[in-house]
Amino acid sequence: MKNSTQQSQSAEAIQNWLVLQLAERLNIEPDELDIDLPFDNYDLNSNEALALLNKLEKWLGRSLSPTIVWNYPTIATLAERLAEETEVAAQKEE
Repeated sequence: MKNSTQQSQSAEAIQNWLVLQLAERLNIEPDELDIDLPFDNYDLNSNEALALLNKLEKWLGRSLSPTIVWNYPTIATLAERLAEETEVAAQKEE
C-alpha cells in the first residue's frame, strides 16, 4: 500500500511540475491546462518538447528517452509513466 501512495504522490508532483512549466511557456494560468489533452493541443513543437524534456531530466535527476513525450503525449500519461519508472528504479535500489 505504501508504494502505491508514494507512486501517486510522485505522479502528482511530476504532473504539477509539468503543468507549471507549460503554463509558464504558454503564459496562462496553470488551471487553464487540461492534463488529458495531448501536448500537440498546446502547440508544443519538437524543439520546445526537447527543451521541456531537458528541464524535466534535470528536475528528476536522470536521463529520459527523447521519444517519451511522443509515447506518452499528455501531462497525465507522461507523469504516470515517469512515476512508474521512479518506483521501479527505487525497488531495484532496495
